[in-house]
Amino acid sequence: MTSEQLMEMYDLMLERFGPQGWWPGETPFEVAVGAVLTQNTSWANVEKAIGNLKAAGRLSAEGIHDLEREELAALIRPAGYFNVKAKRLKNLVDWLVENYGDMDGLEGLSTYQLREELLGVNGVGRETADSILLYALSREIFVVDAYTGRIASRHGLIDAEADYEQLRGLFESNLPTDVQLYNEYHALLVRVGNEFCKPRPKCERCPLVGLPHEIECQY
Repeated sequence: MTSEQLMEMYDLMLERFGPQGWWPGETPFEVAVGAVLTQNTSWANVEKAIGNLKAAGRLSAEGIHDLEREELAALIRPAGYFNVKAKRLKNLVDWLVENYGDMDGLEGLSTYQLREELLGVNGVGRETADSILLYALSREIFVVDAYTGRIASRHGLIDAEADYEQLRGLFESNLPTDVQLYNEYHALLVRVGNEFCKPRPKCERCPLVGLPHEIECQY
């Protein structure tokens, strides 16, 4: 039943919004950089920061690896929290360059090993690691975030106190294992969460309004 519910939600969201075109980026490395920079900011700001890296000729593993952290922070300033993000991005790139050279060097690693190594990089959390795995490396792993948990719990699919791994398990165990499906589904959940399933939900025009939900909506 849960599998049918999840696919019904997906179909309703896709019918309303269409494909979301996630994740923008010309190369897997650019997508990975975006996954670090996008935390707590808008994508428009991330694009400005990535534009700065491109203009400086530094949007590559070696390019960022060779930068001092202060120089990197100045380039990614538009993304906000630039000192923290510079540290995290440097940690990620240093791990990549010193162990595998570049993104191509990750191809031989299993998804499990790669996830464990990414989570071992200081400053890389589960959402960032899984975003890199799914969007940059096309690995079959479902990305969850606050929107995912809010929508799933409000529709009675999981307890509101469920943690990240329980949420990921909900989707991975009830959906076909497919990179493109995982990609589009997460993007659509973000769209619904951002526009409708807010802390104070605005259900009237939500594509999921016709499905059972366990919260009083604001109309």
